[in-house]
Amino acid sequence: MNIVSIGYNSAYGRDYSVRRAASGEVWTLILMKSRARFRVNDMWLHTAPGTAVLFDGKTAAEYSADGEILVCDWICFEVSGDLEFIESLELVRNVPVQIPDAEFADSLVRNIDSEFYSQRSRRLKMLDSLMRMLLVKVSENAESDSKVMQTADPHYAALMDLRSKIYRNPQQKWNVDTMAADVSMSRSYFQHIYREVFGVSCITDVINGKIEKAKEILGETSCTVSQVAAMCGYDNEEHFMRQFKKIVGITPTKYRKMT
Repeated sequence: MNIVSIGYNSAYGRDYSVRRAASGEVWTLILMKSRARFRVNDMWLHTAPGTAVLFDGKTAAEYSADGEILVCDWICFEVSGDLEFIESLELVRNVPVQIPDAEFADSLVRNIDSEFYSQRSRRLKMLDSLMRMLLVKVSENAESDSKVMQTADPHYAALMDLRSKIYRNPQQKWNVDTMAADVSMSRSYFQHIYREVFGVSCITDVINGKIEKAKEILGETSCTVSQVAAMCGYDNEEHFMRQFKKIVGITPTKYRKMT
């Protein structure tokens, strides 16, 4: 299964709408980590975090933030030669579905992203295996919902505002206590509810926000690695480089050369 392009923890502002044209044998899998809006058959559907949409090559995709920020993973991949496998999974296409285990799906996409940018000898085999595993996970007990999807958690709006601040301000020294205070929750309850709503721990999300911003700066500016580290809230360049490579799979310098 050939992966054409991938984005892990991609973040977009509230006024940005992502549009992907129909592209024949290239399909797009999108996993939402924030509240979002999808255009499906000229109708907008509102989806909660932990939602996935598999757009086949015949269908154009359009989605945007349903709040201050849109955070998602996406993978564009070719299905030529793999249609029999995909058909056997009976995957729901072009309609939002809830993922049974969003955190596990997130770990798979992170590994796919790391492998995609690597130069390992068995890179293609690993990508094929990981992508098949991800599609199987998405197909497990996934139920399509053509109606508006909403979260019942009364703290959702406050948590979304906090997450938007985290991704907009990666240079700040975010910690559990400051984040919990921002939404007026106890430390333990905040950690529990954050993971429940977004499928990832609050500290992991802070790191994800820093790395996503770093990728943006590396790809769009000529800032040095040391400057990028400082802009993303790291006290030293070495710590930033280690964390970047652990999450992205390659060094910041190599990432810049590949973008």
